[in-house]
Amino acid sequence: MKTYRLEFTQKLPVDLDIAWDFFSSPMNLAEITPKNMTFDVTSPNIVNTKMYPGLIITYKVAPLFGIKLNWVTEITHVKDKEYFIDEQRFGPFAFWHHQHHFEKIDGGVLMHDTLHYSIGWGAIGAIVNAMVVNNKINEIFKFRYQKVEELFGKL
Repeated sequence: MKTYRLEFTQKLPVDLDIAWDFFSSPMNLAEITPKNMTFDVTSPNIVNTKMYPGLIITYKVAPLFGIKLNWVTEITHVKDKEYFIDEQRFGPFAFWHHQHHFEKIDGGVLMHDTLHYSIGWGAIGAIVNAMVVNNKINEIFKFRYQKVEELFGKL
């Protein structure tokens, strides 16, 4: 099974506490996801929840062609104001491991995401990844970059 790795970085002109508070709230994920993906957090009683190891988050999302899919992730690791990791338990990927790192820098915060994923399906999956999936993931992170800059400013 081919596994792909993508990395994204962004600098924010805010205090680490502000960045951590926003990104460690599962409910804010919908705000930084493209609207055409109709991303909805469906976990009950999660509105005021912060990330903690073992947290299960359920979503409905339409990543391609408006087809709604169920997606279940688990927050597997959290180090307060440094990083958290989400892993897919059920959903559209054969494998999904997403690290979110936060580092205090001069004038703000450096966010660094490392994503490992696989869509499976052997050679067909490699073609689908090259033609559709990799581009879609990059498009999502580009939207996120722009939305986060809109919310917090540019450093």
